[in-house]
Amino acid sequence: MGLTFPGRAMLAGLWHGRSIRAQLLLVFVAIDLIAVLLAGTITIWRARVQTQIEMASSIRLAELLVSDAAAFVHQQVTAEQFLKALPQQLRSMRHVRIEVKDATGIILTAPSPRPSMADEHPPAPAWFKALVAPTVEVRTVPVTVDNRTVGQVEIIGEPDDEIAEVWDNLIAIGAVAAVLNLGMIGFLYVLFGRVLDPLTVFATGLSDLEHKSYSIRLPEPRPRELATIAAQFNALASALETARSENLQLNRRLITAQDDERRRTALELHDEVGPCLFGLRLYASSIASTAAELPDTLAKEISERASEIVTTVEHLQAINRTMLDRLRPMALGHVPLKEMLGQLTRDRERQSPQISFGFAAENLARSYGDSVDLTIYRCVQESLTNAIRHAQPKHVNVQLRHNRATASLELMIRDDGRGMTKAPAPTGLGIRGMQERVEGLGGRYRIDSEPGHGTCVRITIPLSEPEKTNEPDDSKMIGSSA
Repeated sequence: MGLTFPGRAMLAGLWHGRSIRAQLLLVFVAIDLIAVLLAGTITIWRARVQTQIEMASSIRLAELLVSDAAAFVHQQVTAEQFLKALPQQLRSMRHVRIEVKDATGIILTAPSPRPSMADEHPPAPAWFKALVAPTVEVRTVPVTVDNRTVGQVEIIGEPDDEIAEVWDNLIAIGAVAAVLNLGMIGFLYVLFGRVLDPLTVFATGLSDLEHKSYSIRLPEPRPRELATIAAQFNALASALETARSENLQLNRRLITAQDDERRRTALELHDEVGPCLFGLRLYASSIASTAAELPDTLAKEISERASEIVTTVEHLQAINRTMLDRLRPMALGHVPLKEMLGQLTRDRERQSPQISFGFAAENLARSYGDSVDLTIYRCVQESLTNAIRHAQPKHVNVQLRHNRATASLELMIRDDGRGMTKAPAPTGLGIRGMQERVEGLGGRYRIDSEPGHGTCVRITIPLSEPEKTNEPDDSKMIGSSA
């Protein structure tokens, strides 16, 4: 029959939920307790046998002494004197008690006191006596003179002193065994800790791998089995680090290719489509002006058609400007990154005057390359748009700094709006696009938010390439702050 549910829960709490060190110590303690039970059982059984043998030997010896003394009683003293003196003469015998009776069965002397040896040991507890004490034997030796029975001597077994001595020895041995066992448990605790310490290191290493820290390497432990595991772990971490490096390089090339394609498309829209639309607008305006010289009916119709063409061209120009802004900000590569972000913040402040915007930049270079600059710009743009649309904040702050100690750009956009709910919600395309672009550059993207406590977007992008301009911009504050 299997364990019931409470039994399994108890087993899980006592065993499965413990560390390996605790499990090994529990096994040792369990084996130790079983050994103690077996040793105690054997000790009690042996003590009972030895006590029984000792009692039988003492009673037999006392019986022989009494018989020999009774055989020569008439040669030395009278029978009455012999009977009175007998208990005093046998008081040195252990494990027996002597009672002398006359021929009618009346006790002539009080029982002899226990031997002084018993007083040297503390009495054993009652439960131990009950386990060890043998059946009390009583031997009767008649005393005869001239074929006449003048009395009798009863020899009664008295095992208390023997049991007390066995108990005293058992206590001494148990104390020594307890000290040795405690010392052994302490030694095993330290030993298991030293042996199993690499497992703690393995757990730390696996946690680092979980957090994508693939540069971790474990020291090689001395045990051969653990050394093999450590070597395999280090090989796995090295393979993951290589794969991650290759993926980062691939992502960077992909982002660079996308940015190059966007740049070419934007240039074509700007240099080809833009002038064509501008020319169409001029031609439509020229047609409208020329139509004024024609008859009124025809001039009016041509002017209306020309005006519709102008309106359509203006709409196409607006779409073209929007597409250009989406593909690539026109100021990118021409205006310092800090000024672009400051201008973006000021534009958002003009669009949403009910919200105060702040922008702080620290230790920034003029540019960090098109891919990094465009990523930072798009992240700020998308975060500010999300804050305005969804957060209903009063204040929005943008902070960007170049951390030279870690060779990275650290961007933080914080608002005091209503925050985001903890319930899982589908990630928007804007957030997903930002995250993919940041991670494609080897960076980290994180959103911290609680309902009623605002939202904070934290972005870190490593700088693996030198900046294009080594002169940092010392200004730390751009834009307005209400």
